[in-house]
Amino acid sequence: MTSSLPPTTAGIDPSTPAASPRGRYAQLPRLSGAGFLPLGFFARLPLAMLTVGVLTLVTAASGSYAIGGFAAGAVGIGSALGAPLLGFVADRRGQRPILLWAAAINALAVAAVVVISSSVTGFDAAAVALVLSAAFLTGATSPQVGPLARVRWIFLTRKLPERERTGTLETALSYEGTADELTFVLGPALVGILASLIAPWLPLALAAVLTAVLVSLFAVHPTERAVQRHGQTPGEGQASRRGEPLHWRRVVVPVLGMVCMGTFFGSTQTTLSAFTGSFGSSELAGLLYAVMGLSSAAGALSVAFWPARFPHALRWVMMAALMVGLACLLLVPNSVPEMVLVLLLLGFPVGPVMVTVFSIGGIVAPRRWLGTVMTALASGIVAGTALGSSVAGSIAQNGGYSAAWLVPIGAAVALLVLGLGAGLLVRRAPGAVTGS
Repeated sequence: MTSSLPPTTAGIDPSTPAASPRGRYAQLPRLSGAGFLPLGFFARLPLAMLTVGVLTLVTAASGSYAIGGFAAGAVGIGSALGAPLLGFVADRRGQRPILLWAAAINALAVAAVVVISSSVTGFDAAAVALVLSAAFLTGATSPQVGPLARVRWIFLTRKLPERERTGTLETALSYEGTADELTFVLGPALVGILASLIAPWLPLALAAVLTAVLVSLFAVHPTERAVQRHGQTPGEGQASRRGEPLHWRRVVVPVLGMVCMGTFFGSTQTTLSAFTGSFGSSELAGLLYAVMGLSSAAGALSVAFWPARFPHALRWVMMAALMVGLACLLLVPNSVPEMVLVLLLLGFPVGPVMVTVFSIGGIVAPRRWLGTVMTALASGIVAGTALGSSVAGSIAQNGGYSAAWLVPIGAAVALLVLGLGAGLLVRRAPGAVTGS
């Protein structure tokens, strides 16, 4: 499942010509080892199942949508707070130990949610507090496979020839964006199928097993050895950056961009529930949201084929501007088929924006803080999703779903404004790690 070649140059001959765009995705398994791509994909699936799984189980066990919603919110808050801490420790001590510990603790925390929810007969204040504490711990210890996989790609590509480095890394980040989108479509769908056909506790039990097994395998994969830990001697050309601190003003723009992206996601999902509920079919909201996720994944996959002369800052601005225009179309549909068409179109610029923001995060972050920055970007999405869901839900409750569509439109506008400042940020970044 893993390659025996050195993790920084596995299968890539520096003397070979630069890969054509069509061959870029074929380069990835040669660079990382054949097993890394499927392992990294399925190892992040439990995280995509967690929030919906907790919501489903706790709601079914307690009979209260409010308690279920609080438990799901506790997962989100825990993840938003815990992810950067896990990334910080990974930068200091290496990815392998922190991922192994996180996998073990997270599997136990998820199991605790299952046991508590299944054994409590009456959800009094003490039982609710216990469930919320366990839910918070599941979020705080969630292994950050996606962000840490991106860190590995950045280090895996750093020793490639200059003519290959940027294209190969862009391809890897495009793949990671696609993997994120697909798992966050498949995860909730898997929860719904297992919970409805078998039992509400089964999705979380499966997530615990997958975390314990797959995240542990991801932790010990040879690509982990490519990542330079804090305090290690920097590679060639990096001596002048030894001891470089993390200046948060460099990463605040991409982090805020991810908060806006999460706000867009959360508000869209919540408003879709209100939209489909007006037709008496609120259960269709997840399927409609999946339509946008699939086209977003396709858009993310396409970024690898974009020309190098299309710079990151311009990509951000142009795709965010397209998001604004297409998001305004959300105000138009009066039927489910019309909404399907709008969401299908809207998803295409979403994936490229996510890939671009992660790329810019890699550009502006010092190498020894890449884990911290990448997990902070992921936390931005989580925090934004909670913000968007709460604001859009409140507006939809009081003013209807039409008014609530203003929240994702506003989030897209904010993304556009942040993109206008991204060009200056990239130009000022010393030693862009992407090679851009």
